[in-house]
Amino acid sequence: MRRPATQAKPAAPRTVIPVRVGSRLPVWLMAVMLALLTMALYWPTTGHDFINFDDPNYVTTNPHVLGGLTWESAGWAFTTLYFGLWHPLTWISHMLDCQCFGLRPGGHHLTGLLLHAANTVLLFVVLRRMTGARWRSAVVAALFALHPLHVESVAWVAERKDVLSTFFVMLTLWAYHGYTAGRGAKAASGKQQPAAPGTQPATRLTSTLRGIAKDDPKNGSYLAFG
Repeated sequence: MRRPATQAKPAAPRTVIPVRVGSRLPVWLMAVMLALLTMALYWPTTGHDFINFDDPNYVTTNPHVLGGLTWESAGWAFTTLYFGLWHPLTWISHMLDCQCFGLRPGGHHLTGLLLHAANTVLLFVVLRRMTGARWRSAVVAALFALHPLHVESVAWVAERKDVLSTFFVMLTLWAYHGYTAGRGAKAASGKQQPAAPGTQPATRLTSTLRGIAKDDPKNGSYLAFG
């Protein structure tokens, strides 16, 4: 007898799970890579000497700086307008360098390099927190680190004020984002107090910064301009 023909069962449909390769790299590792890239690029500056333009006024012939950080020198840093500028933290950073390295220029250049590397990492972290886009934030931070306009600020000891002020600007942006994110969380939970007069521009600025990256359910985060 002939066996009745049996119809083959259709194969179960395969489930395709999209994998984003970029999402596998931890944020901390990306930050370390940016710092190492910056250090590698600017490391030759640690072998440079002082120059005779502004470095003598800031470091090599300034008796207040050469004596290191003391109560007297700190008082001078906060009260002097020497060289036509008031930047006490810059003076204090030079005093600390003299206290740690003396007049060995490599140490002074290393401090500027470390500050620039820290600024690069802070920029990456701030942009990532504001937009949620890791790779785009890393690219922007890398461009910031490698841009030729920063060579003067890193390689010139007298330009310490540039990398030092940038360091505090990045910390300010981080703190401001944390503040606005906290206000947004309170508003979402209904616990936010009515905004005080004059705070609306800050709110609009925060919305603009946070709106740089928008979420797409298919493609993840993307940058949006305009």
